[in-house]
Amino acid sequence: MVEFGVKQSDGRVIFRVKVVPGSSRTAVCGLLDGMLKVKVAATAEKGKANDCLIGFLAEELGVKKKAIEIVKGNTNPVKQLAVAGVSIENVREKLGGCRPGQ
Repeated sequence: MVEFGVKQSDGRVIFRVKVVPGSSRTAVCGLLDGMLKVKVAATAEKGKANDCLIGFLAEELGVKKKAIEIVKGNTNPVKQLAVAGVSIENVREKLGGCRPGQ
């Protein structure tokens, strides 16, 4: 079974996300190699997909957008995110409860 790789560092929760832009809707669609797979409705141009991802995750996790930082992969579909103000358990519960390869 694929495990959702989440860790804590400097008071923030760190995890990787594979972003699939240009979808019909924004949603978590599964796990892929230990990272969260998220389809976003925005296109991958001028930061629109990143903005959509951050807005979606902020709403799902109950934090402000500024609490989420793209640490690595700003222009890459695979990103490492850091989220302040949440616990690992909260992230796993709200985002990681999906089936691999979904």
